[in-house]
Amino acid sequence: MLTPQVRASVLVEALPYIRRFHGRTIVLKYGGHAMLNEELKTAVLTDVVLMHYVGIRPVIVHGGGPEITAMLRRLGIPSRFVNGLRITDRETMEVVEMVLVGRLNKDIVARINRLGGRAVGLSGKDANLLEARKLSSGGEQEPDLGFVGEVAAVNPAVVKTLINEGYIPVVAPVGGGSDGETYNINADHVAGRLAAALGADKLLLLTDVPGILAQPDDPGSLLSTVRSGEIPALIAAGKVRGGMIPKVECCLVALERGVGSAHILDGRVPHAVLLELFADHGIGTMVVP
Repeated sequence: MLTPQVRASVLVEALPYIRRFHGRTIVLKYGGHAMLNEELKTAVLTDVVLMHYVGIRPVIVHGGGPEITAMLRRLGIPSRFVNGLRITDRETMEVVEMVLVGRLNKDIVARINRLGGRAVGLSGKDANLLEARKLSSGGEQEPDLGFVGEVAAVNPAVVKTLINEGYIPVVAPVGGGSDGETYNINADHVAGRLAAALGADKLLLLTDVPGILAQPDDPGSLLSTVRSGEIPALIAAGKVRGGMIPKVECCLVALERGVGSAHILDGRVPHAVLLELFADHGIGTMVVP
């Protein structure tokens, strides 16, 4: 049980950060274990509501890969992946959109609203927020990925309007293409491009690892700060690998386009967002220009 003095010291430590980020936009990519565990769901979304009430302007971009796989399994549709990307035929795309937009997005919105926030759910198709194009498979020998897309352009006006009216936007990473098709887009990349389009102060990525590690198998080797110019060498050395590569790539895109800093956080830690934003010593890796 914390004493009143300890509680007061925690609030005092948070004060300069609350003052610094007041009125600033922060984009949170919400995914991984934090979307699967009930306690962590409540912790993350409580953090978002608290951010909102102290004057920060949070925007959420969410994933949903495990939930999509589970629904496909229930429907008897096999999941196939190439280089970590789900091969998405038309039938699979219908399930992807149903799970991301119709189920997960609205569940997140409802939870935020129950916690006292005011959230509005969007997909990239709303107000043409995300213009998508088909993602190339990368080579003639690679199979066609189907309706897997990448961000061609971001039109953030609808998100800015919601923020200015005091709402918390929650974005599902589904976008429409100029060909009239719907595409499933990597949520990390959507978060990075949206953060840049909004002129966000920070991009926060929730993952299932502590951050970028000097030794990938040693959680104690966390790198608290990494400069963007160091990332290619970390990838070449195998210190950033697998699913971490798209995350650091989206950090680089965001930084190149003007976002102040990007943070890779362990979403398995309750209230990781608050610990990173409002404490003297953050818990993840901060990537800076």
